[in-house]
Amino acid sequence: MKISLLPALLLAAVANAAPTASPATVADNAALAATLAWDDRLDFDFAGRGLVAGPAASQIRDKAGAVLHDFGDDAQFSGPAPATVNPSLWRNATLLARAGLFKVTDGIWQVRGYDLSNMTIIAGKTGWILVDPLTTTEAAAAALALVNAKLGTRPVVAVIYTHSHVDHFGGAGGVVTAADAAAGKVAVIAPQGFLEHAVSENVIAGPAMLRRAEYMFGALLPRSATGHVSAGLGPARTAGAISLIAPNDSIQATGDTRTIDGVRFQFQMTPNTEAPAEMNFYLPDLRALCMAENANGAMHNLLTPRGALVRDAHGWSNYLLEARRRYAGQSDVVFTSHFWPRWGADEVSRYLLLHAQAYAFVHNESVRLMNNGLNAVEIGEAIQLPAPLARAWFNRPNYGSLKFNARAVYQRYLGAFDGDPVNLDPLPRNDVAVRYVAAMGGVAKVMALAATAAAKGDDRWAATLLGHVVRADPGNAGAREALAQRYEQLAYRSETAPWRDFYLSGALELRAGPKTTATVNGNGIAANLQVSQLLDTMSVRVKPEAAGGAPFTVAFVIPDMKERHLVTIANGVMLHELGVTDAADATLTVPRLALIGMVGGQVKAMDLMEQGKLQIDGDPAVLQRFLALFQPPRAVFPLVTP
Repeated sequence: MKISLLPALLLAAVANAAPTASPATVADNAALAATLAWDDRLDFDFAGRGLVAGPAASQIRDKAGAVLHDFGDDAQFSGPAPATVNPSLWRNATLLARAGLFKVTDGIWQVRGYDLSNMTIIAGKTGWILVDPLTTTEAAAAALALVNAKLGTRPVVAVIYTHSHVDHFGGAGGVVTAADAAAGKVAVIAPQGFLEHAVSENVIAGPAMLRRAEYMFGALLPRSATGHVSAGLGPARTAGAISLIAPNDSIQATGDTRTIDGVRFQFQMTPNTEAPAEMNFYLPDLRALCMAENANGAMHNLLTPRGALVRDAHGWSNYLLEARRRYAGQSDVVFTSHFWPRWGADEVSRYLLLHAQAYAFVHNESVRLMNNGLNAVEIGEAIQLPAPLARAWFNRPNYGSLKFNARAVYQRYLGAFDGDPVNLDPLPRNDVAVRYVAAMGGVAKVMALAATAAAKGDDRWAATLLGHVVRADPGNAGAREALAQRYEQLAYRSETAPWRDFYLSGALELRAGPKTTATVNGNGIAANLQVSQLLDTMSVRVKPEAAGGAPFTVAFVIPDMKERHLVTIANGVMLHELGVTDAADATLTVPRLALIGMVGGQVKAMDLMEQGKLQIDGDPAVLQRFLALFQPPRAVFPLVTP
């Protein structure tokens, strides 16, 4: 079936027309705006308070001169919300567009607006203590340069990672060296389990997560009123090189303390909240509380659209309450890894309480509705924050979605299956699309129904119908364009930044095909892989049909780690065991970093052999068979088209 309802010339004109908001989108945004607490201007005070200086340059560039972040883009996010942006999300974008160096309190500053996250700077007796050094080395280096230029040049004596997400450690190589960290010249402090989780999140499902993250953070979109306006918890993620400098000190438990360059720290462990390994800390001499990413200027994700393990809303709420009991009464300011600080003990207490109540409500109400028979989608439709919680701007769904979070609670307890037998063995999405379109009378009939729904402003239903047509009739340009327009209208309504970016990225894919970010930067995370993690990564890339036939074994001897791993290939599966000394059909003796480079394609086996870093014993044919097992993941694959 290749039926188009629009002539080619008309279709081209529609595709090239400037995007506009439909009357239904305008009406829906106005209806939402009427419910919001516009009289609460506290965040406008907080977001601008303490400004020391704006960015030193108009752009952040890499060594080759490529633009990684353009501060000039921020200027457009001011004034009344345009029709193509949800008014709550526009407010979020205007506040997050404020970039520069800000004073938090005596001895503490933040660089904000340079990246998705903030870098916090604490003055020790002799140097800087940096907290969460952004995503990329270029962004972190630019932030530190601003600090030294405005506050006086000092050495970096310590780096603290509050948790195991890349936007809080990836820039470390831009402010300290791995050699200084390994030698103990710079303290690198993180919560227990940090390195394991920082590496593992980017390994097993890393390719799929990274692909989805391009859509979630609008990496393919221009920053504009019809494109990416905000990431929800920062203006935009800055491109560049990612590093990971391993910690040399680990915080083990709540109540642990450190004195770092004369500054006293008290730590609160908060595992399995916003990240699997995360911690808050309190500075008693400065009466300042850091809540990492456990408290924010907007609702966070219990299940991020890029994909991750479902987070524990109940535990998250309890840790917020614990922080409030421990520290709120003795804190003059609370600062976080995103957004802006909040000042005053009463405000700190209110903030933590209403935040805790919001996460508790999402958990409790989702479970109540679940136990009364609603499935995940139905709970998402039914749940609403109580008015006192919804009125607080820091509980608005500018980053995390209330609907998505409710579904996440359901998934955490019951999984994806909703108990209806029809969903035990559903048809694949392309197959079901063909059948639905045929059952509804064919492509032309379904597109007509979608057009009627769109004219009424029922864009969710119109998109559902058109999504089936696009999968049933992939060559139908008219259906792709019609679906792209519905995604645009859904984006223009969305209060949640990742939803907006997903919709607009989906529209881009429909019109231009699957795309990816143009520049692929070096990733320093791989160098921290343990051999077991590397073998885990290899095992999920095995082609089952290539791993049939007679079983065989390969041993990896890693002399610098004093490890021996036995890999068994049988019945389409790769298994590996540490410390097993059974004889193998082939044995590779190779240092850990050389093995990582060989598997990643950065170095050839023959080169390693010539350098004396790789020794192969046993049957060469077995090794050739082993190397033929693997299928590399696709860097680019479609998310909304077949």
